[in-house]
Amino acid sequence: MEVADIFRVHGPAWRHAQRGHLSLGQLKVMSAIEQCRSAALGGHALRCDACEHVDIAYNSCRNRHCPKCQANAARRWLEARQNELLPVEYYHVVFTLPAPVAALAWYNKALIYRLLFETAAQTLCTIAADPKHLGARIGATLVLHTWGSALTHHPHVHGIVPGGGLSPDGARWIACKHGFFLPVRVLSRLFRRRFLDALATAHRAGQMRLFGEFSALAQPSAFTRWVASLRRCEWVVYAKRPFAGPEAVLAYLSRYTHRVAISNRRLVAMDERGVTFRWKDYRAKDAMHKTMTLDVGEFMRRFLLHVLPTGFHRIRHYGIFANAGRKANLALTRALLHVPPPPTKAQATGQIAPTFTCRHCGAPVAITAIFLPIHPIHAPPRHQGAPP
Repeated sequence: MEVADIFRVHGPAWRHAQRGHLSLGQLKVMSAIEQCRSAALGGHALRCDACEHVDIAYNSCRNRHCPKCQANAARRWLEARQNELLPVEYYHVVFTLPAPVAALAWYNKALIYRLLFETAAQTLCTIAADPKHLGARIGATLVLHTWGSALTHHPHVHGIVPGGGLSPDGARWIACKHGFFLPVRVLSRLFRRRFLDALATAHRAGQMRLFGEFSALAQPSAFTRWVASLRRCEWVVYAKRPFAGPEAVLAYLSRYTHRVAISNRRLVAMDERGVTFRWKDYRAKDAMHKTMTLDVGEFMRRFLLHVLPTGFHRIRHYGIFANAGRKANLALTRALLHVPPPPTKAQATGQIAPTFTCRHCGAPVAITAIFLPIHPIHAPPRHQGAPP
């Protein structure tokens, strides 16, 4: 039972019924998931010389929204991050947008998701740099999630932050108090103020698309009143207990960095009632794990709510972890913490590890045939009347 099965069976009819209402990005995601690891994308035949087993492996779509294509991407990303971990406490901070802003984000994904990233990072770095709190330049890795457990639209960022930072002059490492990073109430207030100020600036610049229930907000006075109501409500910033060492950070990142809206293992059934899947009801004190059944069309609609704008990066690094100065900052931090530099990659020994191994005996396997995709991925449309 996979998301691909749902799209293959019900996708064509639903696409026809929703024509004109689906974006090009959503249509591409549906097509990629439907064809993933099928003959449509081509593949190769593998033969094991040890046990003579022959296997056929079809290519993956590699779409970042596909539930089947994230494991290898996550592994490669973690390998790149492993040498960047520091021997200090790490904290997990979550910044969540309130429901009215989350609803507006559906029409302005690129803008509001970008503001969510930037404001969360600015809030963390500003409060940490305040001498009343930490007085240090910190680093943060932020990961965007746009879904709740029931596939609802729930934009929030998970932040992984080391418990300390570099002093303003870069001469020492300043560690936070054991078990405590920054006060969440202070973070929440600054996050709310800065985000709403940035949102108002975007509105004045005409960068927001306002449709449906939000069309009235095109008037400056109405938008000002709407923003004022958001300043009076609480914004949720949540800080979890510190991780139990760098290994726990990697384990967490492996589960969260490349997650999609729903994994295949959460699916239970697809029948005449719709699609049944497991979800967590965080408001329930008892029996948090439940099942939910949605109409097939509603399930696909909710899944596609979380398709990101083309080219939008949902994993970003800030502060001393920012790409521009990461290498130098990490080297300085390791020197101040008296940590040896990470090991370099071992020199090649002349023996090349096999790319594929037999799933029966573990011996190396060889590619004996390659199957081309049925249709080129970027093929231009055929002219009317042209031969197939």
